[in-house]
Amino acid sequence: MAWLLVVVAGLLETGFAVCLKLSHGFTRIWPTIAFCAFALGSFGLLTMALKKLDVGPAYAVWTGIGAAGTAIYGMVFLDDVVSTLKLVSISLVIIGVIGLQLSGSTH
Repeated sequence: MAWLLVVVAGLLETGFAVCLKLSHGFTRIWPTIAFCAFALGSFGLLTMALKKLDVGPAYAVWTGIGAAGTAIYGMVFLDDVVSTLKLVSISLVIIGVIGLQLSGSTH
């Protein structure tokens, strides 16, 4: 259950990163509100998960999901540049996240 919280928190991290860009420096109200909601949700779920998980693997998985998700979202929806190197790098991040998740122990 704790790893599920980390995964959802990582997806919410993608949401807050995208909303941060869409807020244009907090000058647009709805993306700013969404940023706050996603950030609070993400940090809240991560905090709950850290009661049961080691901090290193959990934090790495959380940031990895957020980084990969944000990069993928940017390429698909925000016209970010797509390159072979970027796709390979995202794949390596995902492989690393899976490895760290498998290595994480619960208390």
